[in-house]
Amino acid sequence: MKKDLHPQTHPVIFVDGTHEIISRSTLKSGSQREIDGVQHYLIPVEISAFTHPFYTGEQRIIDTAGQVERFMRRLEVGVKQRDVQSQQVIDRKEQERDAKRQRRGLTPLQKKAADAEDASEG
Repeated sequence: MKKDLHPQTHPVIFVDGTHEIISRSTLKSGSQREIDGVQHYLIPVEISAFTHPFYTGEQRIIDTAGQVERFMRRLEVGVKQRDVQSQQVIDRKEQERDAKRQRRGLTPLQKKAADAEDASEG
């Protein structure tokens, strides 16, 4: 195994307010504390498992600046846009069907009906 390949780890104490977590880390700090004859580096942290809202059960949905309302508006616009597009597809298919019928001319049944009308008139 290569020498000096892995970083050195040191005993540390992560401090989150009144809570302390004793561990090992590659981090160092200027302050130290001795525990059982071993010098530990003190590293302050803002959030740990003791204070994080997910772990403490204090998680709340905060609607800052109307995020929920903005999302609902975007969703509504998307639904309307989808409806408009599906209606456009239906209209286009109907137009294609009508154009195809016009290109073909009268169907045999329509021809018989037209001939019958001409015969009765004439």
